[in-house]
Amino acid sequence: MHRSRLYALIIDAPQESAGEVTAFWSAALGAEVRTDPSEPEFTGLADVVPGLVTAVQAVDDAPRHHLDIETDDVPAEVERLRGLGATPVSRWQDCHVLRAPGGHLVCVIPVASEPELFEATATRWP
Repeated sequence: MHRSRLYALIIDAPQESAGEVTAFWSAALGAEVRTDPSEPEFTGLADVVPGLVTAVQAVDDAPRHHLDIETDDVPAEVERLRGLGATPVSRWQDCHVLRAPGGHLVCVIPVASEPELFEATATRWP
């Protein structure tokens, strides 16, 4: 048995336009911009949806959106999603990138939210 929950909505933007994309979404959503020097490729958009991280990620690829699912058992969650039709794409650090049916990307990551939030909102899978 493992648990997982939707952790983040990530707006992927080509590196050269990430600043402009961040400015747009910050203004459009009325969100304060937050940065973390340890993760310079991410710019957070604060408090867009309570309990859900929303951020712009500078990427070396085309613009798109993707979801991050956090879990207390990454291999089990990857296998659960594969059983639902997702296919592996790549791996970056502890992040497993999958392509869901329809072509959308989903990243499976270890628990990153506060323990109390994860405990209260994660779905328990058999």
